[in-house]
Amino acid sequence: MAMVMHATPIASVTGGNKRYPGVVALDNVDFTLHRGEVRALLGKNGAGKSTLIRMLTGSERLDSGDVHLSGSLLDGGDASLTRRAAELGVRAVYQELSLVEGMTVAENLCLGQWPKRRGMIDQAQMQQAARQCLARLGVDVEPDALVESLSPAQKQLVEIARVMAGDPKLVILDEPTSSLASAEVELVMAAVTKMSALGVAVIYVSHRMEEIRRIASSATIMRDGQVAGNVALRNTTTSHIVALMLGREHEEQVPVSRRVLPEEAVLEVQGLCLPPKLDAISFTLKRGEVLGIAGLLGAGRSELLKAIVGLEPFDSGVVTLNGETLRQPDYAGMLKRGIGYTPENRKEAGVIPLLGVDENTVFTNRHAVSVRGVLQWPRIRTFTESIMQRMSVKASSSETAIGTLSGGNQQKVVIGRWVYAGSQILLLDEPTRGVDIEAKQQIYRIVRELAQEGKSVVFISSEVEELPLVCDRILLLQRGTFTREFVSPVSVDELMSAILSVH
Repeated sequence: MAMVMHATPIASVTGGNKRYPGVVALDNVDFTLHRGEVRALLGKNGAGKSTLIRMLTGSERLDSGDVHLSGSLLDGGDASLTRRAAELGVRAVYQELSLVEGMTVAENLCLGQWPKRRGMIDQAQMQQAARQCLARLGVDVEPDALVESLSPAQKQLVEIARVMAGDPKLVILDEPTSSLASAEVELVMAAVTKMSALGVAVIYVSHRMEEIRRIASSATIMRDGQVAGNVALRNTTTSHIVALMLGREHEEQVPVSRRVLPEEAVLEVQGLCLPPKLDAISFTLKRGEVLGIAGLLGAGRSELLKAIVGLEPFDSGVVTLNGETLRQPDYAGMLKRGIGYTPENRKEAGVIPLLGVDENTVFTNRHAVSVRGVLQWPRIRTFTESIMQRMSVKASSSETAIGTLSGGNQQKVVIGRWVYAGSQILLLDEPTRGVDIEAKQQIYRIVRELAQEGKSVVFISSEVEELPLVCDRILLLQRGTFTREFVSPVSVDELMSAILSVH
């Protein structure tokens, strides 16, 4: 992607330093971005990406160094720094969207800046402003539609359209496609391309290398609070980028090899129907098997796991667990029978952010750490530290609030709680969403180790390329039922082609 660079950068950080207690977040960072440039910002969780973003948006101040936006120094009091950055044209869209679900698209787009006439909100003008805002990025959504009725991709596009109001100079997109399927990613890609064509500079944070190469011309790679490198993507291999991120050469991963599994079935699902998503679903999970479920977002993958574990009542069908037939499982009963479940949305349903790693780990089996109903903290610490070591969780102590950990470390705790509970079957819904490359590899290793120990895993992922790296077998969910089966080693190209097929 050819780019004409203007003399004055849209954004620059010079000699940026930022420290928190016990942590060097930014170490002498220099960063420059020009008009219309799409720059990928890459690095492991904890590398300094989020801190750099906070400095550019004015939500925090550098300890030393300067931030310039549109040629002006970002300065002022702490209370006004964010407002000053916004006045200089900085906007950000974060992974957790800030839309108000119960309001319309138009109301969200004009939130806080509603056009008024005679002291009342001017509905006609608001609708017109919303249409213009949506049309600017080619977003096909009705202004009077309720946000709660939109698809995840439409919500993401509305959020992006909202930050385009007011002639922004720099838009920061933090993992904008982490919850989207492949077909929906295209809509976000098109919106970013239009922003760049309008002269808006974009910082694009993502762990998905394929889409980064498609949308960005350059990348800044961060490691341990420093800029490890600035590269032109067309001239740089993915292996080199990963080496800069990790500080070592990246070992190319290969698909799981075929292996002989026991014939023993630990979980059987027969004729499960859950309209409108699932119709006559049947499959068998063997002891020690990692079974992947592939399909587009909205195909019913998450609903299937919820139905099995007893969180979603189904219309018909049976679930057989270790020979016991259950016509309508209940969640508490399934947990007692040895099933562990990690939800798709880690932050909303997987962790209690203000509680420690210890409490988030042991609440799946409080009896093991209680005496006559009283929690035994030395025992809790011992169990938690054992799980942290097993799962490669990085935290200053077992009592650290889990909400302060990186996404990858949070996810490893979420999986680890079921290892602590002794679960023999793990249902993992998007276990690597929003985590960095190193954490993904650790999760793959953990899952494979659990399988070698005889535990069985159902693994759902929207990142198609990772399924062959961890699964012994993959089932493709389309049109409410399983349409194809792939046995390891699985070709990513063949799997992707099957997922995107309309036949």
